[in-house]
Amino acid sequence: MRVQIEGVDLTLSNLDKALYPGGFTKGEVIDYYARIAPAMLPHLKDRPVTRVRFPDGVDGPKFFEKNAPPHTPEWVRTVRLPTPGGSREAVEFVVIDDLPTLVWCANLAALEIHVPQWKVGPRGGVHDPDLMVFDLDPGPPATIREAEKVAGLLRGFLAADGLETFPKTSGKKGLHLYVPIEETSDRRTSAYAKRAAEWLEREHRDLVVSRMVKRLRTGKVFVDWSQNNRAKTTVAPYSLRAETEPTVSAPVTWQEIETGADLRFGPDEVRQRVREHGDLFAPLLRLRQKLP
Repeated sequence: MRVQIEGVDLTLSNLDKALYPGGFTKGEVIDYYARIAPAMLPHLKDRPVTRVRFPDGVDGPKFFEKNAPPHTPEWVRTVRLPTPGGSREAVEFVVIDDLPTLVWCANLAALEIHVPQWKVGPRGGVHDPDLMVFDLDPGPPATIREAEKVAGLLRGFLAADGLETFPKTSGKKGLHLYVPIEETSDRRTSAYAKRAAEWLEREHRDLVVSRMVKRLRTGKVFVDWSQNNRAKTTVAPYSLRAETEPTVSAPVTWQEIETGADLRFGPDEVRQRVREHGDLFAPLLRLRQKLP
C-alpha cells in the first residue's frame, strides 16, 4: 500500500501479518503509532533510537538495530555517533523527529523503540543527559505491587532533595521513574541514582536490592540505577512492548500507583487515556531541575 504522510510517500507492506499471538497485525501496530504520535514524538525528538525489530512477530527472532539500514530513505534524519560502549567505530543512528519516520520504523516491525537520556543537537553534537531514570524490576514472587511500594519510597527520597518524579509502566512487570534535570554528565546522574538505590536497599533490605546479581533479587524489587549510563537506553514513553499481548510503556499518575490501580494497558486504552488526560509526561519536556 502506498500512502502519503506529511508530504512524504511511503510504501507499507504485509499489513495483515499478525505480529502478536492474539492476531494484532502490523497494520494495527502502524495505526497505533500513527495515532499516538502527537504524544510520543516530543519524547523521541533529538534522541538517537535503538529499534527492537520482530519481522516474524513476537514469537519469532528479534534483533536490536542501532544502525540505519541500507534502504533508509533520504528524508529520515540520521546522526553519526560513536557506538555506545566505547568502540571507535561510528554508527549512523536514526532520529525519529516526525510522523513519517515513526511510521517507517513501524513498517519495519520495530515494535519497541528505546532512547537514551541525552539528545543530539541539529548538527549532531552530543548533549549531556537531561533525564535521570530508575527502572524498578520486581523479582518473582514480587509483583508490580511491591514495585509500587518502592516507587513511593524512592519518590520520597528524591522529593527531600527537591526533585519531582514522574512514573510510567515498563509495559511488562515493572515501573520506570523519570526525573527531568538540567543537563549534566552521566557520571553525576549515575552516581546520584546509585546513591539513592543503595540508600533504599539499606533502609528496606527485605524489599529492595540495588545490585544486579540475580540470586539477590528473588522476592525483591531491583532498583536499576545503571540506566543512566550514557551507553544505556530505556524503552520510550508510549512504545509498544513485545509481550504475548500488545502492551504499552505508559505514563501513569501517582494516584494510580498509590491506589493499586490496574497498570497494564493496551494500545486502545493508552490512546483513550491520552484523549482524556493528555500527555502525563508533558512536564518532562519543560521542567528542568538542578541535581544536588
